Amino acid sequence: MGNVLFPLPIRPVVPVTGEEAGYPVGRVFCVGRNFAAHAAEMGNEVDREAPFYFTKSAANAVLTDAIVPYPPGTENFHYEMELAVAIGTPVFRAGREQAAASVFGYGCALDMTRRDLQIRERQKQRPWDLGKDLENGTVLAPLTRAVEWGGPAGQRIWLEVNGEIRQDATLAEMIWSVADIICHLSGFYHLRPGDLILTGTPAGVGAVKAGDKIRGGIDGLSIVGLELAAAE
Repeated sequence: MGNVLFPLPIRPVVPVTGEEAGYPVGRVFCVGRNFAAHAAEMGNEVDREAPFYFTKSAANAVLTDAIVPYPPGTENFHYEMELAVAIGTPVFRAGREQAAASVFGYGCALDMTRRDLQIRERQKQRPWDLGKDLENGTVLAPLTRAVEWGGPAGQRIWLEVNGEIRQDATLAEMIWSVADIICHLSGFYHLRPGDLILTGTPAGVGAVKAGDKIRGGIDGLSIVGLELAAAE
């Protein structure tokens, strides 16, 4: 590539627990409605035939403990606590063994959502981009290698706002397992190192406001946090 007209967007690099080198994020895929109780609280039914996805821009991701402004254009800004899966080896049309072997590591993530915009666009059968792919809208904690954590096996997943628990479930409640998701998604994309998959949120989502402090965790993984400042 030759000279560029303007600086390229900064590519987030997520720390890896116990290591000096970080994980550079390329694409972010998100699984919708992967917890039945969350789908129900949003007035939706789960499609058990196949998972579905939306994407978020890597350039809009921030690392844990960031302090970010309350986003523009919304009056109903929601948290969603999720398990992030980091792809470590290329995989396409994966079988279950290939899917498991492709995972580099796991981490905690927040999928922040302008819920009023998401619902408005969904009702008009439009894409969710305004609601989901917002600046500072993906928050990533350090990753733990798959060989060290062992993978999802019913661990607790939780989130608190200002010290009050809002989400509290287990990964056993996921409708589509990590292997299911990778097998399905890799039928449409050549998954590669740098790809992150956010695997859905449990029930208990809700609104936050400027000044709120959010913390979330999954047993055995690094905690993710975010603080909301006043709107710019």
